[in-house]
Amino acid sequence: MKPHLLKVINEVRYSFNARQDKRTNINNRWHYHPEIELIHFHKGSGTQFVGDNIKRFAPGDMVLVGSNLPHYWKYDENEPFTTNSQPYSTVIHFFDNFWGENFLNLPENKSIKTTLDNAKRGLQIIGDTQHQIAAYMRDILFAEGPKRIIMLIEALMAIGDCTDTKQLSSIGFRQNFEESDKDRINSIYDYSFANFKNKILLEEIADVANLGPNSFCRYFKLKTQKTYSQFINEIRVGHACKLLIENKINIKQICYESGFNNFSSFYTSFKSVTGKTPLNYQNDFRLTKPGIKKQII
Repeated sequence: MKPHLLKVINEVRYSFNARQDKRTNINNRWHYHPEIELIHFHKGSGTQFVGDNIKRFAPGDMVLVGSNLPHYWKYDENEPFTTNSQPYSTVIHFFDNFWGENFLNLPENKSIKTTLDNAKRGLQIIGDTQHQIAAYMRDILFAEGPKRIIMLIEALMAIGDCTDTKQLSSIGFRQNFEESDKDRINSIYDYSFANFKNKILLEEIADVANLGPNSFCRYFKLKTQKTYSQFINEIRVGHACKLLIENKINIKQICYESGFNNFSSFYTSFKSVTGKTPLNYQNDFRLTKPGIKKQII
């Protein structure tokens, strides 16, 4: 599997890139780049892939992605986007040595170095510190001169001081960048997203990857550290999370709408992925988001 190597375009007058993305398709491929990425989602939600981690993302989420760590944000499709609800995010890309080869080795910068080391597995930033970091990111967009660098340092220091972060990808995740496989994983992802509500036979997904069934199983497990069944169930659980948050249909309907063919497999998979039952997940979200109605049973 080879994610696409993305070339991050940077203006010559700046040492690192900061921008607002308002195109939902700009990161809709499994890709990687040597620059470290700090992203803050303002509007829009969908499914987030960082290394071998799959989860929902939503407005307010903030992630620090390490150098060459494959990642992918797939926005929900068929959303009634308007001018005021168009998905967008603030994104900063920087090399870990743009401030000089020895900067991170200075004893005063130990917390920044530790933060960037933790980002090698992807780092989700949670809690009130988000607001402070978001303010730095917003100011960086309009800053000039040394203030841009100082504010990026301040943002990384705030992440280092944050006690509420979560590493996303597993410690054992390893990515093999084989040129001959550069498009295969994206074909698998595209097909899986288009068909996860239906039963996907091993033979048909293997055919998408241009492999025999047994070879596909070995290939997918080797490259992702999980079986295809685990992968597709994580996508289905992610969709179920979206439906639980929307709270427009009952749990029985959500089970089948998400591609599960029975309640037992739905509950087992949901709890395995999220650590919660579907009802507990919805109620926990309701507690953090006042105004959400109680789950329809």
